[in-house]
Amino acid sequence: MSESNEKPRNDLYEERVSQAKVVRKIVFYSLIGIFIIGIILFISAYFYLKNALGPVDAADPEEIQVTVPIGSSANQIGTILEEEGLVRNGTFFRYYVRYKNESGFQAGDYALSTDMTMDEIIAELKEGRVMQEPELVFTIPEGRWLEDVAKIMANETSHTEEEVMEVLTDSEYIESLIDQYSMLTEDILDEDIRYALEGYLFPARYDFMDEDPSIESMIEAMLGGTQKVIEEFASDVEASEYSIHEILTLASIIEREAQKSEDRYLISGVLYNRLDRDMPLQVDPTVSYALGEHLYMTSYAALEVDSPYNTYRYRGIPIGPIANPGKDSIRAALSPEKTDYLFFYARFNGDVIYNETYEEHNRTHQMYRDEWVEGQSQQAEETEE
Repeated sequence: MSESNEKPRNDLYEERVSQAKVVRKIVFYSLIGIFIIGIILFISAYFYLKNALGPVDAADPEEIQVTVPIGSSANQIGTILEEEGLVRNGTFFRYYVRYKNESGFQAGDYALSTDMTMDEIIAELKEGRVMQEPELVFTIPEGRWLEDVAKIMANETSHTEEEVMEVLTDSEYIESLIDQYSMLTEDILDEDIRYALEGYLFPARYDFMDEDPSIESMIEAMLGGTQKVIEEFASDVEASEYSIHEILTLASIIEREAQKSEDRYLISGVLYNRLDRDMPLQVDPTVSYALGEHLYMTSYAALEVDSPYNTYRYRGIPIGPIANPGKDSIRAALSPEKTDYLFFYARFNGDVIYNETYEEHNRTHQMYRDEWVEGQSQQAEETEE
């Protein structure tokens, strides 16, 4: 009886030993396979990167004239270089520029060669080789409404204000821009938004080689300026709890409220505090924008306007930007200063007074209200003159 039991046990043991050997072989060969695949992928990636970063044609170099328009983003520059045959992949150029944290590309005309590496091209584009003086120069100030920007464009060119506004509000054109600029999303197509491109026309000095550039080229130069700033703050944008559209909306409020750089970050901190507490933002420039007129003083009646822009009636971030913010305001919207303040009052002379409680804020408001009325009246008289 004992012999019959022993035999099955031995058979079972030998079977398990045999299975273990098979498993070890499978694991061994699998590891070898994974190792070989890893080596192949590493070698492939190495040669791909080497090829992408190297010259397009070092054996038979060709000099190519390239024009980089004013306000071009890294993505647009990459597309231009790829189309001209100076880099193999424009998208790779954009990611490489971001990886190396490169910025400061200069608009202008360049003589580049197909035997240049990507690093050499980047260095050349940062030097700036403008071969002629611009024919047209104008400046868009920070914090202007889209309608104000249209007036400046019309005043500086042969285009009428109506023609400029027609392009700025053309739905097909706007949809085509969404495909060109990563910062533009479907958010701007909301039917309740007054102007889809409000907040995206970067305030800066613009130089054009053509004395009468097309409306589209001017618009795209401004969009390129905003795209460039967004790309510069890419890590902050990614870390933010808000979308690019919401960030630019906050930045536009900050731009309209603050005259000094240090106030931009404090005001941003106040806005974030109110949002975190689900308090309405209650900022007067949103009421002006809701009404479509620059108010010298916000009346109680004006506060009741039923508009998604009115932050006295609707909580949260407004439906869209209320002006075109500059770089400092965009940075402030992404980097609010930590503070306990929940209220601020902007004096007519540019000073901003901050308070933690409504009682303190109300006293401040009453104290400087007469000063504000007098100052705004004086400004209105100067404007009429």
